[in-house]
Amino acid sequence: MVEIKTPEQIAKMREAGLVVAAVHAATREAAVPGATTRDLDEVSRKVLAEHGAKSNFLGYGGFPATICTSVNEVVVHGIPDEKTVLKDGDIISIDAGAIVDGWHGDAAYTAFVGTGHAPELIELSRVTEESMWAGLAAMKLGNRLVDISKAIESYIRRQPRPATGKYGIIEDYGGHGIGSEMHMDPHLLNYVTRKRGKGPKLVPGFCLAIEPMVSLGTARTDVLEDNWTVVTTDGTWSSHWEHSVALTEEGPLVLTAVDGGKAKLAEYGVTAAPDPLA
Repeated sequence: MVEIKTPEQIAKMREAGLVVAAVHAATREAAVPGATTRDLDEVSRKVLAEHGAKSNFLGYGGFPATICTSVNEVVVHGIPDEKTVLKDGDIISIDAGAIVDGWHGDAAYTAFVGTGHAPELIELSRVTEESMWAGLAAMKLGNRLVDISKAIESYIRRQPRPATGKYGIIEDYGGHGIGSEMHMDPHLLNYVTRKRGKGPKLVPGFCLAIEPMVSLGTARTDVLEDNWTVVTTDGTWSSHWEHSVALTEEGPLVLTAVDGGKAKLAEYGVTAAPDPLA
């Protein structure tokens, strides 16, 4: 069953989303050559404490940290540790979440460590991020879940192919409902398959975490022995972008974007809903 939120509950999710945005800002600044992924987790813990928020990652299924730090070929769920030292030229996807008064926020971004990144890596991140925004822009009253999947996949497929030959839209992981829990129904694929049908209709109070994951090669993944870290099977590097979004009577509100998604949604001809905390 899909959990439909009231305007008051969406406002609480907006509070959680802004805490996630603050974690993103602080970890982005700290993701420099020589930093460990454990250092980034410590930054996240500090920001959560400053805002009086709880981590929805820490302890989830036994996960030992407040953020996921996925470097290079790691797609998602990388565990912060002292051994992983960021190097000039790395890319890292940082996935963060927060709970405020029982309501959840969840978002991820890909950062470039240092300088000198290959053009195909810069383009990989851009394509992944823009496909996320295409999906967010499809969060419209009357659309169905599949319309979001279609928007994400269509955007990626329209882009020029990278030097590696293709973009791999990761098959085994996708977006999800969010609200009183971090992961809820429905599961959102980043591509279209007839087996899934059209999915539920999007109505006011519908909230999703939209998160494309794209590699410079395969769509397939393996999970390492720690039972968390997800890597591409061919070792190609990947990008991960995510925002949580609520659909209201006045349109979509990107809960984890500082401006509520106003600027980027406008590029897609979509007007963001008013911010309930403004």
